[in-house]
Amino acid sequence: MTFTPHGKHLIAGEWVSGTDTFMSEPAHGSAHSFSVGTVDLVDRAAQGAEEAFWQYGYSSRETRAAFLDAIADEIEARADAITQIGSQETGLPEARLQGERGRTTGQLHLFADHIRKGDYLDKRIDEAQPERKPAARPEIRMIERPIGPVAVFGASNFPLAFSTAGGDTAAALAAGCPVVVKGHSAHPGTGEIIAEAVLAAIEKTGMPCGVFSLIQGGKRDVGQGLVQHPLIKAVGFTGSLAGGRALFDLCAARPEPIPFFGELGSVNPMFVLAESIKERAEKMGRGWAGSLLMGAGQFCTNPGIAVVLDGADADRFVSAAKASLEEAAPQTMLTDGIAKAYRDGCERFMKSDAAKPVYTTESSGRSASPNIFEVSAEEFLKSHDLGEEVFGPLGLVVRASSMDEMLKLAKGFEGQLTITLHMDNGDLSDAQMLAPVLERKAGRLLVNGFPTGVEVVDSMVHGGPYPASTNFGATSVGTLSIRRFVRPVSYQNFPIELLPEDLR
Repeated sequence: MTFTPHGKHLIAGEWVSGTDTFMSEPAHGSAHSFSVGTVDLVDRAAQGAEEAFWQYGYSSRETRAAFLDAIADEIEARADAITQIGSQETGLPEARLQGERGRTTGQLHLFADHIRKGDYLDKRIDEAQPERKPAARPEIRMIERPIGPVAVFGASNFPLAFSTAGGDTAAALAAGCPVVVKGHSAHPGTGEIIAEAVLAAIEKTGMPCGVFSLIQGGKRDVGQGLVQHPLIKAVGFTGSLAGGRALFDLCAARPEPIPFFGELGSVNPMFVLAESIKERAEKMGRGWAGSLLMGAGQFCTNPGIAVVLDGADADRFVSAAKASLEEAAPQTMLTDGIAKAYRDGCERFMKSDAAKPVYTTESSGRSASPNIFEVSAEEFLKSHDLGEEVFGPLGLVVRASSMDEMLKLAKGFEGQLTITLHMDNGDLSDAQMLAPVLERKAGRLLVNGFPTGVEVVDSMVHGGPYPASTNFGATSVGTLSIRRFVRPVSYQNFPIELLPEDLR
C-alpha cells in the first residue's frame, strides 16, 4: 500500500493548509511538502480542545476506552502504509517499525483496559459521622479528575510509540484530556497518516472533533506558543535536555504555571561487579556492544557508560565489546541533524585529555559507526562533559580502582532513566552497598540485563531524577503515566446527583 502525504495540519477535525511549507528529509525515497505550523493554528487547536473537553472530559470510562481501541484498530488498518512512509522518513528497518507499531497499538489497548477497571481513579470515601463529638464529621469523597487540554511534543527517535498517538497522547486521552500534538519534523508523513487514523476513530466513535489536533513543523514560536497558551494545562515532551529545559522554564514562567513532563536524556550507567565480570566478562562485553548498537544507539535507554573494576577481567570485557563493534556495519540515523550531533559528540571525546580511545571510526553523512573510549574513575569525576549523553552508538568504560571508588562514582551521577547492576551471588554484599545509592539516581533498576527495551506494563517507571526527566514522580511509559493528566478533587457533603458518575 502506497501513501502519499497531503501535507496539511489536522485542526479540530479539519485538514488545514498554510502559506509556508517545508520539505521532509527522508532517508530514502521522495521528499514531500508540508505546511508550516503557526501560532494562529496553535490557538485554533487549543480552542477546539477546550471546547471538546466539556464533553470528552465528562464522558464515561467505557466511552474513552472504546475510542482508544478504535484508534488502535485504525492504525492497524493502515499498517503497510505506515511502515512504508515511516521507513522512508527515518531509515528504520521495516521490522523495527512493525514492532513499534505493535507497541503503539498495544499500549492503546492496555490503557483502554486499565481505565475500564477504574483503579487509576484512586477513589476514597469517608462516611459522615454526625454523632461525632465535639464536632460532626461531614461526608467526604475523593476522585481523580482530568485536568484539561494537554500539549504533546513528538519524539524524533520513536515515530510511532512516542509521537502522534504514542504514550503521552494515549495517556492524556485515557485520562479524559483532549490533545494538541506538535509533530516532529523528522517524520511528518508518519505523523500525518497516524492523525488520519485518529480522525477516523473520532468519526467512528462520535467523539468531539477538537479532542485531537496535529500541528506540523513550525519554528520555535509554535512550540513556545503551545506551552504558553492559557488553555493548555500540561505538556508531555520527549527530546533533548536543552530544548526540554527551555520549554520547562516557559511553563514555569506562565501566569498560571503548568506541569511539564519532560524526558530529557540519560547515559544509563551499568555497574559491573567483581564476581560477575570474572565469570562472564566476554559475554557481558558482547551484550553491551549489542545494546549500544541497537537502533544506531538512538534509544533513550542506551547504556552509554560501563563502570568496571580495573584489572585483567575489565580488559577481557573491553576486548569482547571492541571485537563485537568491529564487526558492525554503519547504520542510518534518524536525521541529518542527529547524525551531525553524534559526530560532534565523538569529536568531543577524541579531544578530551581524559578519555582514551579503545575503538574509533569515522562517520559521515547520515550514517553512524560505533566508538568506545575508556577513562579512569578519578579522571571521570573531574570531567563533567564525559558524563553527558551522546545520542548514538558511543560507549565509555569507566575503570574504578576499588568498590569505594565505584560507590563514589555512583553518588556522583546525575539522575538517570535506568541503572543496571551486573552481579553474581558472590557480589551480593557489594550490591547491597550500591543499591540504596542507585535507587536515588534512577527510575528503573535492572540486574543482569540491558536497559534497551521498555516494557509497557503497569509496573514500569520510565522517568527519573533531573535531568533524566523534569518530574521524577511520574512515568511516561506504563499505565501509571495516566496519572500525570489527572488531579485529585474532594467533594464534601455533595448530593449524589452532583457527584461524578464514578464516585456515586
